Amino acid sequence: MFSFDGAQIYRNKRSDCWISIWTIIAFSPNLCFKKRLVVPGSITPGPNKIKIVESCLFPSLHHVAAINKLGGLPVWNAAKRALEKSTLYIVLATADGPGMVYFNGLVGHSGKMGCRLWCGLIGRHKPGAPMHYPVLNKPHNYNVPGCDHDDVPAHIVNAVNPSKYEESLKRVLNARTQAEYEYLRRETGICKPSIFSGLPPKTYLGIPNMFPIDIMHLILNLADLLINLWRGKLECSKTSDSIQTWPWAVLIDQVWQIHGADIAGATPYLPGSFDRPPRNPAEKISSGYKAWEFLLYIFALGPGYFYGILPDPFWRSYCKLVAG
Repeated sequence: MFSFDGAQIYRNKRSDCWISIWTIIAFSPNLCFKKRLVVPGSITPGPNKIKIVESCLFPSLHHVAAINKLGGLPVWNAAKRALEKSTLYIVLATADGPGMVYFNGLVGHSGKMGCRLWCGLIGRHKPGAPMHYPVLNKPHNYNVPGCDHDDVPAHIVNAVNPSKYEESLKRVLNARTQAEYEYLRRETGICKPSIFSGLPPKTYLGIPNMFPIDIMHLILNLADLLINLWRGKLECSKTSDSIQTWPWAVLIDQVWQIHGADIAGATPYLPGSFDRPPRNPAEKISSGYKAWEFLLYIFALGPGYFYGILPDPFWRSYCKLVAG
């Protein structure tokens, strides 16, 4: 498994760098993520943003391709007392939303076809604004051409179709003018071929199947959205909306402080296997609150602790999210 992400080495200093790693999933799950078994792929120093990210990914992938073209990696089989060659097979390529575009060659989350799984969901955008959002339900009084389709049922998930992806990629590559390319890019969600398409056949899972969803940032984004909605902190339109009219904005003043203390007070009752219990969100939510804390807070403790605080219709809707 190949992974890529940016990192800031120092907290209060411009020290960005970009790191890729290899995780050998042939080891058991309780071993493969240990630091001693994770293989560094590349480290690119900052602080400036990389202009051509593929140039940093290429050496590692080229090394894998070269080994496989020679028949595989020589490995000593102690049981057979013989030297065998093992093909290196890339199952997954993982990255966050901004980093994934360098892997899959798609337009990214703000595009009309912005799903990283290439599921076919058409996004919606505000009138006159270029950024699309993966909104399932059609907003009221919404008539924006190209994305004013009817509601999309949440339980309907289109399967990834590699054959359709290949056909769409060929259309993009065969564009004859810049205008045609931009049109096809918008309608297909494909910018360019993936760098993984240069690997020898049958040495990787396939495109776009090998690019999984990013659960960690999904948890962080959902938590940030919900908490800011319930605290009345989410930015909204100043002409057509007002936070004072939000019936769900209930985590304010003393209610927020008491709720935060209740969350912190649950710590003694959580199993030790839960690792990092959530701290008081009223005090620590802006001080490096971890994804694991948000997971336990929103998806474990939340349904019970928000009961009686959130108005019933919004609490029920929230519980459906947790159940999903």
